[in-house]
Amino acid sequence: MPTRRELLKASSSLAVIAATRNLQAITPAGASAPAKQLPWPKPIGSPVLESLRPVIERSRDVRTHYGKIVEVAHWMAYEDLPVPKMAVPFGLEKTPDVAIDFVMVTNCIDSAFTDFKTHVKFQVDYAGEHFSDADAMQACLKRALDDGIPVLEGKLLARVTREELAKIFAGNIEMPMLEEKMTVFHQVGEVLNSKYDGRFLNFVRSCPPQLYDNGNGLIDRLVKEFPRYNDVSQYDGHEVKFYKLSQLGCWGMYSGLSGTGAFKLDDAHKLTAFADYIVPAALRVMGMTSYSPAL
Repeated sequence: MPTRRELLKASSSLAVIAATRNLQAITPAGASAPAKQLPWPKPIGSPVLESLRPVIERSRDVRTHYGKIVEVAHWMAYEDLPVPKMAVPFGLEKTPDVAIDFVMVTNCIDSAFTDFKTHVKFQVDYAGEHFSDADAMQACLKRALDDGIPVLEGKLLARVTREELAKIFAGNIEMPMLEEKMTVFHQVGEVLNSKYDGRFLNFVRSCPPQLYDNGNGLIDRLVKEFPRYNDVSQYDGHEVKFYKLSQLGCWGMYSGLSGTGAFKLDDAHKLTAFADYIVPAALRVMGMTSYSPAL
């Protein structure tokens, strides 16, 4: 089973190729075009991509080297880059209803697994295997389920204490940002309890099989109903949409369950590369972007 990091790397590679193939105009390879002269991908109905153009056009500290993007995409086009498949962990695809709850509950706290002071990653041993990072977080929640703790239910999420959460996430170190993760669980649990009988499964079933559907799709409603998923930022008065976790959660369900028929998604092509610190690092190393001295 690939790790989250491997999934992000593969998805980002595919996104570079897809974006370049859909460009409406071409400039010579090696050229470094001003932002306002850059060719733009044809719209695919993704609010995430549509929110980016003003940022790139008005960028002050990051320069985009379009010719280098084309060059990299050309050689990447010959690489074996199948659409990455992220299996539902621990064989939960055999129980799709539980799998949907598991993917979404783990997804909502999928961030910060390294101690910022010591730089030690969160790790745990479970079922004879060693897990690190987000995979260790998932292993802890599966261990809790094995112990009869209803960690996927809104009733527990809405009221879980710091002490209880520390026991659930017992590992080599205290789970980084434990307080923040507890707050997220409380917020998510409240919404699930008030609207969806305590389960993400019921939320997913109440949505059409689309990411975006005039405000009614899975991501449309995730970012509207759950504050945790509405990751946006302002740039010169313009709202930039990241939607990392909402996209990652939908991809996890689609990738792990679509083959079983338990989860359908009609517009999976509208998913973008999930925002992650490894993405800008790769773009810079490969020469596709460069930074100002001030940055």
